[in-house]
Amino acid sequence: MIVLEASFVKSATTAEEWPPADRPEAAFCGRSNVGKSSCLNALANRRQLARVSRTPGRTRLLNFFDVRVAERTRSGGRGPVHALRLADLPGYGFASGPREERERWKEMIETYLTRRAALRTLVVLVDGELGAQPSDVEMVRWAASLHKKIVVVATKLDRLARTRRPPQLEKISARLDVQRERVIAFSAKERFGVDEVWRALTGAEA
Repeated sequence: MIVLEASFVKSATTAEEWPPADRPEAAFCGRSNVGKSSCLNALANRRQLARVSRTPGRTRLLNFFDVRVAERTRSGGRGPVHALRLADLPGYGFASGPREERERWKEMIETYLTRRAALRTLVVLVDGELGAQPSDVEMVRWAASLHKKIVVVATKLDRLARTRRPPQLEKISARLDVQRERVIAFSAKERFGVDEVWRALTGAEA
């Protein structure tokens, strides 16, 4: 994929603050410190499109980004163009801050996932080294109940030896009860899995 445009749109806490539902949207969610911001930056081919924090649970808003990507033709040229909006959701699981604030985050996320008309795809990021956790299983089941397309991205797989990656992906697939082809091996550091995620988001052929 060729990234033509990637820009921050706005942050929001309430439905009234969401940007217009004028293009298909994909929401990125996962446990705190799973690497969502790094994933978004790798996808957009930008170093700081999404802010990366060393402290888990720092994302406290819904952050929206507009992107335009073109499919790369076999000859290396530019093919069909896709306009999408990516939404970065606060991490679930561990998060810093008072309990009341965490409850507000939960309500904010639930409102977005159940009411956002433009939302087409839920990208669930799982720590590829650690494997799928109970909260990941819960999120995937919830997404399935909302009838959204589910894409699982196994992050940080560069931390595993190459021979350990396929069996780990099989374990994640089985634990989450999703088809193996919907689990994408990903590393923001080594930049593998980027095109696979884009193809899953746009429906483009390999």
